[in-house]
Amino acid sequence: MPPTTTALDRLNAATEEELDALLTEVCTSDDWVASVRSTRPWPDAGALHAANLAAMARLDTAGLHRAMAGHARIGAPKADDPASRREQAGVQDADAALLAELRAANDSYQEAFGHVFLICATGRSAGSMLAALRERSGNDPATEREIVRGELRKINDLRIDRLLQDF
Repeated sequence: MPPTTTALDRLNAATEEELDALLTEVCTSDDWVASVRSTRPWPDAGALHAANLAAMARLDTAGLHRAMAGHARIGAPKADDPASRREQAGVQDADAALLAELRAANDSYQEAFGHVFLICATGRSAGSMLAALRERSGNDPATEREIVRGELRKINDLRIDRLLQDF
């Protein structure tokens, strides 16, 4: 019986163009994609996650902004993006008043920091995301940038796991 080909085997064997397209679905920063791709081949999922961690640590402010550009506003998942809808499932049953509060808090946050509020929304309710948004709005830009970096890393890890399940 021939050995089973795993998703990791297929990722390692993908062309650079195919791999870049797949990695861009994980994170829209071209610097992140290039950094993660450069660590291939990955012997196991842990090595791919380690590549994510290292790539996130190296992103400058512009790279972080490019990574955030691929994410929908909290409370407004993109209808044509299954990942956005899945990751923000906690807002699907939120009432109109809570969604209005999220919009207003998002507006205030974006005005203060110059980018969307980013949080690993998987498994979180709309209320808990609003509370985090309000709490983090008081941060200074450097502190918030590092929190965003950590949240992006968590989101990327979840997306990598999904890629390894589905590819």
